[in-house]
Amino acid sequence: MGLKLEKVVPWGRSLDEYIRMFNLTPDDLRLKILDCAAGPASFNAEMTGKGYSVISCDPIYQFTGEEISRRIEETYPAIMAGVEANRDSYVWQDIHSPSHLAQVRMAAMQQFLLDFSAGLQTGRYVFGELPILPFKTGEFDLALCSHLLFTYSDHLSQTFHIEAITQLCRVASEVRIFPILNLSGEVSPLLEPAMSELKTQGYHLEIQPVAYEFQRGGNQLLRVVHPNLSALSRKDASYNLTI
Repeated sequence: MGLKLEKVVPWGRSLDEYIRMFNLTPDDLRLKILDCAAGPASFNAEMTGKGYSVISCDPIYQFTGEEISRRIEETYPAIMAGVEANRDSYVWQDIHSPSHLAQVRMAAMQQFLLDFSAGLQTGRYVFGELPILPFKTGEFDLALCSHLLFTYSDHLSQTFHIEAITQLCRVASEVRIFPILNLSGEVSPLLEPAMSELKTQGYHLEIQPVAYEFQRGGNQLLRVVHPNLSALSRKDASYNLTI
């Protein structure tokens, strides 16, 4: 069965948020990046405008820009009502209020929509979904995945998570996943067993703090490095696992 658009809740984030969510340095931005499960984020549009290389991958890219825009308008009121009802679950610092959140998210999604058609034509937006990706082995330097893995622990199995992470590591030398909390705001119960399994397969894993926290407690990412990556190309030699 193909993805049904009425099951999708599109929500996009900006380049500034990506930089903080994923600890992206100026050197990181120069890498060939895959943004997996990217949705209607403006990351690709903003990065492309600065001359960087990003491919975004998501199953919603099978739909037209008009269809995605319509779905954003349909789901936006329910999303904001949920935010209002759970204000204490969020840190209102960089984003000051629900109304400010609405402005930030809608601005990012509008920027995506303006870029989507051109990006499809040039291959910057690619239809695809985990746990199988339509890319060559080692095609990317860095893969990013936000608000899918671990976020939806109640809907995606441990097997799915492990297959998805190994697939991301197949196509990229390094993978960063944010956040490690589920929708309830707790550390995902799948995190520790997934890390243990991946460690037995030889993957190098590290939980890193990030300079971003909107979901309360959501200020850590999981970094995974392919076991066949040359030690000379690793950014560091030690891996501190803190769950």
